[in-house]
Amino acid sequence: MPSSLLVALQLVALAAIVLPAGAGAWHGAGWVPLAASCALGFWTLAHNRLGNFGIFPEPRANARLVTSGPYAWVRHPMYLAVLLFAAGFLLGWRGLPHVAAFTVLAVVLHAKAGREERLLRQRFPEYAAYAARTARIIPGLR
Repeated sequence: MPSSLLVALQLVALAAIVLPAGAGAWHGAGWVPLAASCALGFWTLAHNRLGNFGIFPEPRANARLVTSGPYAWVRHPMYLAVLLFAAGFLLGWRGLPHVAAFTVLAVVLHAKAGREERLLRQRFPEYAAYAARTARIIPGLR
């Protein structure tokens, strides 16, 4: 599947999760994963050099491999931050359309991570050892 289609599906799924369609009132449980998402997202952005990452899974021309900070825990901390963000809205709205959109988002991010990892293994010989010792998206799961 082309990267542009993966990114488009990701954005559509996120929009469907954030919008309150088919949902009742906001439930407070959503604030916890939203706060965790913001904390992880800011930590990842602060730890990584601007221009080293992007929304597309292809590494940038001047990319460097980062394995410290949040990347010591998971290989894709921004994907985890996006999932936590979406989980916050899923718990907040609790609508069936949000469950479906969250499922689509999780599948798309899994596909993006797979594509990105294939390219990173080609570009950085040390990536295989890093991947062997570090969880992909969820800490504790490889």
